Amino acid sequence: MPDQPRPIRARALTSLPHGFLGREGGVSTGIHAGLNVGLGSDDDRAAIVENRRRATEAILPGALLVTLHQIHSADAVIVEAAFADADRPRADALVTDRPGLLLGILTADCAPVLFADVDAGVVGAAHAGWKGAIGGVTDATIAAMEQLGADRSRIVAAIGPCIARASYEVDEGFLIRFCEADPENERFFADGRAGHHQFDLEGYVAARLAACGIGRIEALGLDTYADEARFFSYRRATHRGEPGYGREISLIGLAG
Repeated sequence: MPDQPRPIRARALTSLPHGFLGREGGVSTGIHAGLNVGLGSDDDRAAIVENRRRATEAILPGALLVTLHQIHSADAVIVEAAFADADRPRADALVTDRPGLLLGILTADCAPVLFADVDAGVVGAAHAGWKGAIGGVTDATIAAMEQLGADRSRIVAAIGPCIARASYEVDEGFLIRFCEADPENERFFADGRAGHHQFDLEGYVAARLAACGIGRIEALGLDTYADEARFFSYRRATHRGEPGYGREISLIGLAG
């Protein structure tokens, strides 16, 4: 495994400091081996702190990392200054127009989404698991960016590594919930084994972004469940009966 993080970049965001990081380049060991940044994991605290430092330096050296206490909500917060880890807001998206802040979203199968309006100097990051996605977390992120002067016609978005449809089996009740919200959501489900379906989280998030008027959307198409060497996966760990799992981080900021 590489000694340093290797960020995955999105073409849509190349003018800004950003990156989707996997498990490569960290110091954690065991089931958390690699760049585990999850403060809520059972990993060694010193290793987590070092991994978060490495992630920050790989994207925007000297920046102040800002993350959330994520709760699978549709809530977005505007960040004007860094806050201590103990004071992290309970939300699932954050936006800023302040240079020197690095916004971070943690995932382990859910979809990380990075946003930018370069002209307005506004960036955002969202944690879109299925609950947040159907609840409108990406809609809330866009609205918060507009409060800072962004224009959705200029906003670009990139969807990072997440669990892919081939790996994401759900039951009939899950399908019904999405179809009751909008009958057209049926297109994000493929037939699976009896009584089950395969859900396209990435495709659903991309459609929500498009429905909000985002004209440029880049989906990286990387499956966290299938690629153990590069990514942590909650579902993979659960299927194996492992006692814990690591979290990867996706980052975006504005240079000073």
